[in-house]
Amino acid sequence: MKTELFNFHLPEQLIAQEPLPDRDASRLLTLDRKEKTWSDRAMRDLPEILQPGDLLILNQTRVIPARLRATRDTSGGKVEFLLLPPETSNAPAAGASISRRVLTKSGGKLKIGESFTLAGGAKVTLRERHGEAGDVIEIHCGEDEFNRHVNAHGEVPLPPYIRRPAGPSSVEDKQRYQTVFAQTPGAVAAPTAGLHFTDSLLSKLDARGVQREYLTLHVGPGTFRPVKADVVEEHFVDAEPYLIPQRTVAAILRAKAEKRRVIAVGTTSLRALEGSLGKLAPEQLKTSGDVSGKTDLFIYPPGEFKIVDGLLTNFHIPKSSLLMLVCAIASPGSTDGIDFIKRAYEHAVSSGYRFYSYGDACLIL
Repeated sequence: MKTELFNFHLPEQLIAQEPLPDRDASRLLTLDRKEKTWSDRAMRDLPEILQPGDLLILNQTRVIPARLRATRDTSGGKVEFLLLPPETSNAPAAGASISRRVLTKSGGKLKIGESFTLAGGAKVTLRERHGEAGDVIEIHCGEDEFNRHVNAHGEVPLPPYIRRPAGPSSVEDKQRYQTVFAQTPGAVAAPTAGLHFTDSLLSKLDARGVQREYLTLHVGPGTFRPVKADVVEEHFVDAEPYLIPQRTVAAILRAKAEKRRVIAVGTTSLRALEGSLGKLAPEQLKTSGDVSGKTDLFIYPPGEFKIVDGLLTNFHIPKSSLLMLVCAIASPGSTDGIDFIKRAYEHAVSSGYRFYSYGDACLIL
């Protein structure tokens, strides 16, 4: 399948640079995948759009201030490190030096063994070079001390299409590039569909009888990466760690047994569910506790879905793996969703919907 099938024209002025004053003031394009129609709604309409008994699954990962600025100890040149989600390997001994994978940006060629000083004074050494897979830096302090350093001196890892001057992050970005239900630190990109929720909107969903449960998938920077291969099947998606609590698994099993809809809030929640529970037999799900691991699931038309019946998501980058996922869930088991989503996106563009992380939302049911 040609990647060009997933291209569309997006005027630059529709790429949202700032969040709206109120999280739930976003517009909501609601798509009916059976009738192949859509309607213009608002995020605040969500309680009346959903049905009592619907089960929302939200990603409660917490974005860390993962953008770290540094200087080369040899030359004083500027370097930028973007932390990748932590590995799920054994924790280091207390106080021991640690290593982390990073994406590196610099004005010159860096050498293995070279040392750097992070803003705030922490010292690191470049240990391995792997390019897009993530270089490895050795951090010359313990994990707790490094986490304190990151929280004090790191910057919000906004995606590259949101333009900000170099330097400390604004108070607004620190607050708004984070969901109101964020819990477990580790993401280096926000699960942006969740940014539209407020405590008030969640309360109204409760009153409507809409259920919700949580999982954690630590989002990596690969979520912004366009598909560079000419053929979709040649692309791969970076693996990201997830944890689905037993409580969430049990709620999904009850919903499926009672023929209630399971709706993923965000492509991250969907990939965690389909990349884990979607691969287990029903008897395995009934006996499982917490479900954890990593998923590199890449869904594109004519993909099938075993767990998820709907998706709330933002508007995505042309020719991205996330847009391909959206086209797949718009018409599971066929390629008809490609044309449907492209027509819906054309409507969104002509109607002035705001795109990407700080943009408006799209609900596919």
